[in-house]
Amino acid sequence: MPLPQDERVVALANDLLKQLDLLFGLHSGYRAAHAKGMLFTGTFTPSPGARRLTRAPHIARASTPVTARFSNGTGLPMIADSSPDANPRGLAIRFQLAEHVHTDIVSQSLDAFPTRDGYEFLEFLKAVAASGPDAPSPKAIEVFLGAHPAALAFVQTPKPFPTSLAREAYFAVTAFAFTNASGEKRFGRYRILPEAGIEHFADSDAATLAPNYHFDELLKRVSKGPIRFKIVVQVAAPGDTTGDATVHWPESRELIELGAFELTKAVADNAVEQKQIIFDPIPRVDGIEPSSDPLLELRAAIYLLSGRRRRAATPEEPA
Repeated sequence: MPLPQDERVVALANDLLKQLDLLFGLHSGYRAAHAKGMLFTGTFTPSPGARRLTRAPHIARASTPVTARFSNGTGLPMIADSSPDANPRGLAIRFQLAEHVHTDIVSQSLDAFPTRDGYEFLEFLKAVAASGPDAPSPKAIEVFLGAHPAALAFVQTPKPFPTSLAREAYFAVTAFAFTNASGEKRFGRYRILPEAGIEHFADSDAATLAPNYHFDELLKRVSKGPIRFKIVVQVAAPGDTTGDATVHWPESRELIELGAFELTKAVADNAVEQKQIIFDPIPRVDGIEPSSDPLLELRAAIYLLSGRRRRAATPEEPA
């Protein structure tokens, strides 16, 4: 996973990393965002009709080992699962194609992103940091949201608490180009849907959750049987915007089932392995390519910079 060749992307990634550190503090050995998490392993099995969308290797074989990480929002490794800031949740999936060969999906439980590029996102984070309770009105974040409708919609979108991280839907908000064996290319966005169905707490019940409720619940759940998800791709129609994560496509767009995965156990030495693994939002595999969305190269750069720093540090304590 290389750093982008564009020095401006790397510089922006460093600026965003510094801003995240200012917001959440620097926690040695942890991610700058989605710091609290847990890894599980299992198997992905493609759907029979997936080959009409892509010739990717994990679609062409019978099954592929996967590693998945569930996570809370923010860069706080000890954030309580009952905190509103724990939402949206994250789910990253790695398809292990061979030794040191993989492709990943990085998703979150909200089908939205506040800005179309990293420069706007940096402005957004700076506005949040400057808008504490003692800041005069209008606060910086109020001014920013007033000028950025997509960010306002992101902030105002309900972010309910799942009854289980295994009963939540997750979305990769950026689009990708999928190419099949005939060379047909179509753009699409991933959705990861729980086999157990989507279920949320009432806000009043969520406030009473134990600090580590969701991760303890996952361990209990997987001890009784596999955690299963289906992966589908919402396919763009001609003329749909594919390079802007803030632009949604109509729900009437075709959904193609890519396959399903089941998670059967938590990873041993979870804290150590979380420190090592660096998920990559760019597919880097034949049959699935990045779109022109400017967030993709930037996110890849941030994940790599944060991951290198994390690997060089000693965790404070297991999440």
